[in-house]
Order: sequence, then structure tokens, then C-alpha cells
Amino acid sequence: MKPGDALMRHYLQFKDLRAEEYAHLFDRAGIIKRRFKNYEKYQPLQDRTLAMIFEKASTRTRVSFEAGMYQMGGSVVHLTTGDSQLGRAEPVEDSARVISRMVDIVMIRTYEQSKIERFAAHSRVPVINGLTNEYHPCQILADLFTFIEARGMDRRGSIDMDCLKGRVVAWVGDGNNMANTWLQAAEILGFTVHVSTPSGYEVDPAVAGIKDAGCYKVFKDPREACEGRRPGDDGCLDQHGLRGGERGAQGGLQGLVRGQRHDGPRQAGRALHALPAGTSRRGGGSGRHRRASVRRLGRGGEPHACAEGTHGVPLARQDRLKAETVAR
Repeated sequence: MKPGDALMRHYLQFKDLRAEEYAHLFDRAGIIKRRFKNYEKYQPLQDRTLAMIFEKASTRTRVSFEAGMYQMGGSVVHLTTGDSQLGRAEPVEDSARVISRMVDIVMIRTYEQSKIERFAAHSRVPVINGLTNEYHPCQILADLFTFIEARGMDRRGSIDMDCLKGRVVAWVGDGNNMANTWLQAAEILGFTVHVSTPSGYEVDPAVAGIKDAGCYKVFKDPREACEGRRPGDDGCLDQHGLRGGERGAQGGLQGLVRGQRHDGPRQAGRALHALPAGTSRRGGGSGRHRRASVRRLGRGGEPHACAEGTHGVPLARQDRLKAETVAR
């Protein structure tokens, strides 16, 4: 083992961190976000470089990582299989050795989980999983932080991780990388996942890598999964994971969930869409594109008002504009 290796951590699956570490991570995320929204300069990553390696195309992952790195003072190197030798003429192990000598951290969006694990095993710097066929930990991080902001954060910005314990998340869609990661998150953070998948696309607990079978329940009917109620339990649904696929069965599942939202009993839950990439997948033709389409499933089904202020303009910015107008 080389000096310093014991201190280096990779983030390849959700279970790579403990519950206590996630509590600290979400707390720091809240602090950094408030500073950014208040136009407070905070750049702890000056002179640090992130290498982003994409074997799969991406919009949201690339923009979020790249924008975040620049906002915090760092720089980014963007690589694809078309402009690098990764996985072609050059072995993954050699690419890891070369790239990690020149940057401070690496994010990889690729196919097989084994490829990113091989890269991490030969990297001198931390490696982050931007997506693989098996896991998508960064998206679940964003979804959980969205929920915590709404249900587990006070006006001062303090986070209460207990807001997740005992909650129910309904996943409607394939038993894919997102579903696997939700199960890992449930096992670590103490909530339950209700899973409803098309026949032949079930979740595989062995692939998900979970030990506690009690952290999830399987439902054939997606409407039952989304209800979130059990005999003797008055807990209600908190989130829906809706991921559109290429098969018609997925659209049918989303239609069933939409029917439950509007025709069945109203529940004070929240909806997170895993990939709002088109009207058929997003569940409507309103034209609203959001990474996590968050709506309250209550009276009227109307979206929340933007927490940052009117038309998404931060409150601090609004106050500044008003002051400048008065001064004129």
C-alpha cells in the first residue's frame, strides 16, 4: 500500500459511505447551497482539477459536475471515448494510472461497474461513479437532498436526518441502477422502498448488494406500491421514483401512477421523476424540464412555489435589485 492510500476514498456505490457521513455531507451541501444562493464567494477547490470521463452521453450529469466545479473555484477536463484511448487501445488500468497523475479527482460515467472498479483500483485520486449499469449513487444523493430540504431542514438550515427514518419511497419502473441504489440507501438510512417493476425486470437483491431484505417490499400493482400504507401503519407515500423506459410497459406504469394521483385518495407525498427527457416519460406536455420534477400530491396537484423566490430569482438578488431601483 502506498503512503496516503488508507486516507483516499472512492464513491462507487451508495453503500461506500455510512449514515453519519451522509449526515455530514447533506449538512455541508446545505451550507454551500445557501452561500451560492446568497452570492457569497466560496471557492475551496482553487487549483484543483476534475477529470470527467464519459463513455455514456450525458446532459445533467455533465452540467451539474462541471458547473459545480467551476463555481467552487476548480477546473474541469472533459474526456469521451472519442477523444481518448480509454477502453480501446489502452487498458483501463493504464488510463487510470496516467489520468490520476495529472488531476485531483475523477468522475466516470460508463457501462459495467467492473470497469469503474478497475479504474479506481489503479487510481491515485478519488473516483466518483457518475453512472454505471448497476448503480447511480449521485442521482439518489440529489433526490434525497431534495426531500431533506422539504421535510428535514429548519429555517436556519439545520438538517434532521431522522426525517428519513420510517418513510416510504415507491419505485415504479425497471429494476435498474436507480432501483439498486434506492435499496442501498434504504438499508443505510432507515427507510423502506416499495418496488413495482414490469415482469422480467425485477430487482435483484444480489446485484443491489443489500443484506437486509426488510428494507424493501415488492408489489405487482404499482398503485398499491404508491399508496404506501400497510395494515396498522398510517405512514403515507413520500416519493415516487418514475423512470421512463423505451418499452410501452413503462408508459403504462406511469399512466397507472398518474391515475392513482388524481382518481384515488389524495396523499401528501412528493414525486421525483428520474429522467424527464420527453413528454411521454415526464407524464405530461407542459414543457417543464427539471432534473427532479418535484410536485406536491395534495390539493390541486400544483407545483411548489420556487423556494428561491419569484421566477426562481434568489431572494438576496431580489432585495439587491429593489435597492438599486430605489437608488436610481
